Amino acid sequence: MRSDIKMPRKSGVTDEMIIKLYKSGTPFKEMKSMTGLTDRGIHYVLNKYNVKPIREKGSGQPRKHKVNEDFFKVWTHEMTWVLGLFVTDGTVSSKTHSITFAQKDERILKLIAKFMDADYVLAPIGKTRKTPLLIINSREIKHDLEKIGITSNKSLTLKFPPVPDQFLSSFIRGVIDGDGWVQDRGYVMNVTTASKEFAEGLFNVFNHWILRTEITTETSPSGRCIYRVWVKGKESLSNLAMIIYECCNEDNFNEKKKERLTQWLN
Repeated sequence: MRSDIKMPRKSGVTDEMIIKLYKSGTPFKEMKSMTGLTDRGIHYVLNKYNVKPIREKGSGQPRKHKVNEDFFKVWTHEMTWVLGLFVTDGTVSSKTHSITFAQKDERILKLIAKFMDADYVLAPIGKTRKTPLLIINSREIKHDLEKIGITSNKSLTLKFPPVPDQFLSSFIRGVIDGDGWVQDRGYVMNVTTASKEFAEGLFNVFNHWILRTEITTETSPSGRCIYRVWVKGKESLSNLAMIIYECCNEDNFNEKKKERLTQWLN
């Protein structure tokens, strides 16, 4: 296939991408935003390659992604790691029944898709976004996240979710993998958030684990208050590493961050 149709589509969007998005269940509303095409333009591509319609009963929209819709109903180490990644690098759509994960490391996105038994479908890369974006469509998953307290405006309103103690280490590993910064020398680590309640919840966890921790604040260029939750000192970082990597069943961690956090263990 070649993307040889003269339409005002976004740079880099090919016919193959459009067909893949459609077959994976991406709603037309999102496809239009991602590709720059109109409904008519998308249908033109699908008809050109004789793509058969894929519909849900009683719906004019394509079906959802393949995904385990019960994934966020059961607490496991895999689920809480993904949840930690999502509260830092994920987005809940306010207009459609979809969620997205943004990660520079595609290995992490592939693990998320594997754990969620989901089709690995990425949004087209454009001029304004270079970071890979995993798309998952599911009304049920979006509803389950809302019950945990994660909504479309979560950046400012996010509360620390009610993660059971036995899975807390994996959740924190996901948070650090998603939005944590670890100094290359391994003496300090911080997690950045715009939510005061989430910052305080994270601070309480680190304090409970008897780590040297503190919260600092700063103001962003837009005037928003930003919170940084710190763990400081090679002993505290080593203790943090022993806790959060204890229950890794696979390589579900950011390799560079793990290397930095564990460098003083020996």
